[in-house]
Amino acid sequence: MADNQQAAGNENQNQPQFALQRIYVKDLSFESPNSPLVFQEQWKPQVNLDLNTSHNKISDNQYEVVLSLTVTAKVGEKVAYIVEIQQGGVFMISGIEGPQLGQMLGAYCPTILFPYAREAIDGIVNKGSFPALMLAPVNFDAIYAQALKRKQEEAAGEAKEEQTH
Repeated sequence: MADNQQAAGNENQNQPQFALQRIYVKDLSFESPNSPLVFQEQWKPQVNLDLNTSHNKISDNQYEVVLSLTVTAKVGEKVAYIVEIQQGGVFMISGIEGPQLGQMLGAYCPTILFPYAREAIDGIVNKGSFPALMLAPVNFDAIYAQALKRKQEEAAGEAKEEQTH
């Protein structure tokens, strides 16, 4: 019976595990270069969102994932505000490797971090005396799939180029 319990214990160690350990703001900046004059303009902003993700391994099964967002709001040609945030998270991931690990770090973890970044952006925009900005949800799975496809196409292009030389 002890052998069965030990075997079950070893089986559990090999099972995929995922846990969120910490969420934090790594960097946050807000600037409103044209205030207070921008407050006199009719508020019909053009909002641009740039986002990026990165990750690094902290220990055997701990990863830091950082979601970087830059929001630029313009009224006409004037910049109303720029918000930059790096929303970080520490995740415990074990028993997951290869493409599945890439998917976790490149899509699943950023999906978890996004609502926190969105809330921080909304709060800082309000403190800048601008109307609330609720960013629309982002499909990180689709973004990750596009990035993967682009890398594969680039690799295929480089392989063809090497064959012709």
